[in-house]
This record gives sequence, structure tokens and C-alpha cells, in this order.
Amino acid sequence: MKIIKNKFIPPRGFSYVNLFGVLFTRRDKKISDVTFNHEQIHTEQMKEMLYVFFYLWYLMEWLVRLIILRDCHKAYRAISFEREAYANQENLTYLDGRKRYRWLTYVF
Repeated sequence: MKIIKNKFIPPRGFSYVNLFGVLFTRRDKKISDVTFNHEQIHTEQMKEMLYVFFYLWYLMEWLVRLIILRDCHKAYRAISFEREAYANQENLTYLDGRKRYRWLTYVF
């Protein structure tokens, strides 16, 4: 995964953003192995969903969860893509044996 350190992306208040498999971070932010693994999991999810469908699903799932949970942070943490990434971010070998579309097990 390519990493781009800059002063514009992501917006202030955010540390990292993964756009189409490229990780953008502020110049002053260090990237831990755990964070890097979390973002690599997202990159695999993006590839499975052909990138565009990943973002469409992500947005739709966040909106549905926002309506149900009425809290934007809780809605974000409940997105299946995020649930898979957070659950496995500390397992640095997770991607070696990860089955395709594993995030679907986190939908419900």
C-alpha cells in the first residue's frame, strides 16, 4: 500500500484516510503496525468490491446504522467493514489466511 504524507488530506481532526488503496496521512502522524494492518484490511475489502461498490456499500450501511443507532460514531463502528478491520487489526498475519468477503460475517 502506498503512503502519502501531506498537510491537506485527511482533513483536520482525522489521522488517516484510505482512498482506493492509497493511505493519506498528516505529515506529523506516525503509522503503527496495527493502524497499517487495519488499513490493509480495508484495501482488501475495496479490491473485493471493485472499489466503487465498497464506497457505495460503506455509505449506505453507515446511513442505515445511523438511522438505527442515532449516533454517528456508533454507526461508523457498526459498519461491517470497520467491524472486521477493528476485530483483526492487531493480528498482523490476518490477511495471510483471510477468506474473501469475510466482512459479510460482520453485517448482522
